[in-house]
Amino acid sequence: MTLDPADQQLALELDRAHVFHSWSAQGSLKPMVIAGGAGSTVWDFEGHEYLDFSSMLVNTNIGHQHPAVVAAIKEQADVLATVGPAFANLTRGQAAERILARAGDGFTKVFFTNGGADANENAIRMARLYTGRDKVLSMYRSYHGNTGAAIVATGDWRRIPNEYSRGHAHFFGPFAYRSEFWSASVEEEGERALHHLRRVIQAEGPASIAAILIETVPGTAGVLVPPPGYLAGVRALADEYGIVLIFDEVMAGFGRTGGWFAFQSLAEDGEVVAPDLITFAKGVNSGYVPAGGVIISPAIAEQFDDAVYPGGLTYSGHPLAMAAIVGTLDAMESEGIVAHAAHVGADLLAPGLAELAEKHRTIGDVRGLGVFWALDLVADRDSREPLSASGVGALKSDLLARGLLPFTADNRIHVVPPCVVTDDEVARALAIYDEAFTAFENA
Repeated sequence: MTLDPADQQLALELDRAHVFHSWSAQGSLKPMVIAGGAGSTVWDFEGHEYLDFSSMLVNTNIGHQHPAVVAAIKEQADVLATVGPAFANLTRGQAAERILARAGDGFTKVFFTNGGADANENAIRMARLYTGRDKVLSMYRSYHGNTGAAIVATGDWRRIPNEYSRGHAHFFGPFAYRSEFWSASVEEEGERALHHLRRVIQAEGPASIAAILIETVPGTAGVLVPPPGYLAGVRALADEYGIVLIFDEVMAGFGRTGGWFAFQSLAEDGEVVAPDLITFAKGVNSGYVPAGGVIISPAIAEQFDDAVYPGGLTYSGHPLAMAAIVGTLDAMESEGIVAHAAHVGADLLAPGLAELAEKHRTIGDVRGLGVFWALDLVADRDSREPLSASGVGALKSDLLARGLLPFTADNRIHVVPPCVVTDDEVARALAIYDEAFTAFENA
């Protein structure tokens, strides 16, 4: 691709004249221009390169412009560029087959959507129809998408101006570093969080609750890896009260945690805690063509053998998106990309980020697995007072100036490179983080 610096300003002018951005006050925006990318690197029209340690929105798991995925999309476009969801399509069937093979035993069907939000919408719908109940429980520290039920299931501030959907209640999940339960240990945090969930179920009325919807590892809320036993405890509560358990793996799935799915990465003593429904999107094809879906257990799928399922989308299982899924999953398998993500997490990011935390007083907590990490930034380590928005903004600006594209949320920097990030790129990124924190703390 030939880069013309004049296109940098043109791209920005066209954006500001015509594009309405999400989650933003429009008047003050000056978005960064991205002209191209490859692997874990992106660049603008002026030739400035950046290590992408955001994975855009934590979705380019296979990296930018992976040749196998690009080729799969091109090949499908030459054969059949679109087809209605009521028709059978070979590529759609192949995509479903590959997804189910990685989800493991206990799942038989895939309902395809256009992304993660409508995956959660349809999982909620399935749970309500299956149980005949209405209410959905989800965490306060969560994000499930920006559509009707998904945004109300979300726990953060974005829910509040959008509360138009009925039948939602929230609970606090475990977060040992900023505990709601005065816990003295990770183990105690898990136990008290489960007790809290049981009481919420009882207070809301078990017979009214259709689903418990949780991100297996809450992502945007801070990469909150659940303590040992927590997922098993939630599974047991769901079984005790006849509630459908939904794991939202939109951000955590397909290599992000060093396993195909986060619930598999979190297996204890070889025991995997499986949900009744899994929602996915993002990493399933790294966002090359929008796609998401619901992975369905047999009991729920069979509910609709004779009863009509009252949901659908024009682009459900769109062939270009399905080709991108097949290309992505096959490449991840053949190139050992999921195992590589596990290696990066265990051997590079875990010790490297821990070393940064030892060195820099601004880093209060480090947590994560695979290529899914967060640095909890503080103004004071003893009080754990969160670092101010201006402080996080200063760090973000400095990281960009040093050639690293960060992902920031609230008082955190999320360290979330593509699963294909190289050892050398991780070393370079860790050095950049170190330089930025040093400059910030010495200012």
